[in-house]
Amino acid sequence: MALLSSIPSEVGLRLLLCPLGSNIITRTACCTIGIGLPIYSTFKAIENKNRNEQEKWLLYWAVYGSFSLVEVLSDKVLYWLPFYYHIKFACLVWLQFPSGHGSKYLYGKYLQPFLRKHQAKLDRLLNSLSHQIEKIISNHQEEIQLAKAVVLRCAMTANKFVKDITHPALPEGRNSTQASNSQMSLPSQDSEHSTDTDLDAAN
Repeated sequence: MALLSSIPSEVGLRLLLCPLGSNIITRTACCTIGIGLPIYSTFKAIENKNRNEQEKWLLYWAVYGSFSLVEVLSDKVLYWLPFYYHIKFACLVWLQFPSGHGSKYLYGKYLQPFLRKHQAKLDRLLNSLSHQIEKIISNHQEEIQLAKAVVLRCAMTANKFVKDITHPALPEGRNSTQASNSQMSLPSQDSEHSTDTDLDAAN
């Protein structure tokens, strides 16, 4: 039984680490390790009010966000590198591994000095961007309200469509036919009851 229970994990590990394996498998593994597991671990750190774990996952998200930004900008080049997703998977594991402190090392070695050096420029850029967004929102209130109404209308229509599929209503013709049949059955029952009464009286 122990041998059988180890077969699925062994097969999955071989599929993941196989150089000729599909990118779908390795990308799914990267998404699970890089996003899914950290989300739950961050949730646990917040719920348990564990300051060390909170700091650990804050550092991880800072490094992971920086890595994702670089990946988006150079995706067309990185995609063609051999074994790119295998390397990415190994890096994501290293970032989270307790004994390696990968995210803490990268943050202190590269990310923190870079952000401190360009902090004033980044603050000005963010302030300017924030003002531009507020200006766009204030100048396009009518369009925003119209888009909001359209989205709500589409949501209501989709909700009604789902309800019609999950709880289909009977057609009106069928309902009227059933109602007329029920009304016709009542006089027939009354006539049968009166006939039985007359027969009892005659006897």
